[in-house]
Amino acid sequence: METNKADFCACGSDKTYIDCCGRYLDNGEIPQSAEILMRSRYTAYTLGREDYLLATWYSDVRPEALELFGSDHQWLGLDVKRHVQTGPYHAIVEFVAYYQVDGHKHSLHEISRFLFEGGRWFYVDGEFIQQDQATE
Repeated sequence: METNKADFCACGSDKTYIDCCGRYLDNGEIPQSAEILMRSRYTAYTLGREDYLLATWYSDVRPEALELFGSDHQWLGLDVKRHVQTGPYHAIVEFVAYYQVDGHKHSLHEISRFLFEGGRWFYVDGEFIQQDQATE
């Protein structure tokens, strides 16, 4: 998916891509909170940026590669429910991501865990809260 840097960012902010997640995905800036990292990772999924997703995954649990969704998969939006700093080096972010496959809408509800190490946040893992049924 081609992104126009003047378009609003996929993460749901009211900022343009370049002023929001583009700072992290394209310009190498480091997200200053677990929520910002999670938002930038969502945007990376919408753009098929496996490089960024793997680089922001905690190395002890990071997969070697990802099987990203195909062209029939369209991301529709992100709703961040909560962001809690559970300690100086740990945080959780609860979110719902909406997407569509073959005309059917879905949602993915997850509580993600993040770890702060070496001056930056990393995604560790997540717990799925519910899996939805496809709707038209």
